[in-house]
Amino acid sequence: MIEKSNSQLILSIIVFAQFCCTSLWFASNAALEDLLQAYKLPENILGDLTSAVQFGFIVGTLLFAFLTISDRFSPSRVFFISAVLGAIFNLTLVWDGNTISSLLIFRALVGFFLAGIYPVGMKIAADYFEAGLGRSLSFLVGALVLGTAFPHFLKTFMEEISWKYIVYTPSILALFGGILMVMFVPDGPYRKRSTQWDSRAFIRIFRNKKLRVAAFGYFGHMWELYTFWAFVPVILKTYVILNPEAHLTISLWSFNIIAVGTIGCIAGGFISEKFGVKRTAYASLLFSGMCCLLVPFLFSASVPFFLAFLLFWGMVVISDSPLFSTLIAMNVASEVKGAALTIVNCIGFAITILSLQLLNYVANNFILETLKGASSMLSIYLYMLLALGPILGLLALRKKNKPTKFEVR
Repeated sequence: MIEKSNSQLILSIIVFAQFCCTSLWFASNAALEDLLQAYKLPENILGDLTSAVQFGFIVGTLLFAFLTISDRFSPSRVFFISAVLGAIFNLTLVWDGNTISSLLIFRALVGFFLAGIYPVGMKIAADYFEAGLGRSLSFLVGALVLGTAFPHFLKTFMEEISWKYIVYTPSILALFGGILMVMFVPDGPYRKRSTQWDSRAFIRIFRNKKLRVAAFGYFGHMWELYTFWAFVPVILKTYVILNPEAHLTISLWSFNIIAVGTIGCIAGGFISEKFGVKRTAYASLLFSGMCCLLVPFLFSASVPFFLAFLLFWGMVVISDSPLFSTLIAMNVASEVKGAALTIVNCIGFAITILSLQLLNYVANNFILETLKGASSMLSIYLYMLLALGPILGLLALRKKNKPTKFEVR
């Protein structure tokens, strides 16, 4: 067992390292307008660049899970190596010879090495904390949220200098985060090392009925999450076009709306200790699904009300993520815990590509017309498609109506 003060220090290091390294995720999104000009890219490249990262993440998680990398080798070392390589490939955004193809390939490689950061970070936390795992993972996912939003924050305050610093900064942070992890976070006391590769681990994990229910709830959550994050600037820009009197700093409010999810994650972790993990995750998914259905009616609302709504959505859209990860970690054998978290992440991120591409297709046919001043209002109903995921996730969680099945108080 580790002392309480030492465990708090370890958790702080894990959380900060996760923040540093996940800042790589949306570096291209924050610098999108500059990338469009620098490399003469088409305006509809947003969904493709984001999907490239997700695709790379999927391939990475498949490989990491199939080879049970974080269960067989020191997860802190896996985290460090992934952070270094992710930082290097992120820097390729500033290469003058970039084309659409090279940008997509390099972003996919960043996503590949993020597979050795995000789920491996959760595995490290699970190796240190059995009691209070939900709260620990809520801080960890909160760090992911803040890291994801951070490039938008950089964009807000780097308008007067080269856009390339928006790329340099996340890479430097990722290197620093990887070094912190490998130097100060040894293997946890609850880690059970898998001594050999198990080709059947993938199949055995999904024979677990409790894990399957939690996983399907997570998949519904993922249908909504990254597509919402990717389209936050588009939602804000659409509002400004439809309400010319509104004056919003798109990059700053994009940061605020994504970053506020950190508060949602932490609050969800504490609330789950009183009301139960599954019940809290269910409520969060329900609220975010309702936001998907209500958002079209908010484009005519006042600026304060519209922003308050988006901030609330930003909180509940992610607050269930650490709770689903907690349910998964609790209901799988320790020696394949890393593989289970990685596999479920892999499938969840595959779902985000479907969601992103669907909305990207509809956006390219309708939103761009709206932004050019056309009379079509169909674009504001686009985001109702995101409700499909929460609806299916809620149905999975209500299966057989046994709310106590996963409860941990």
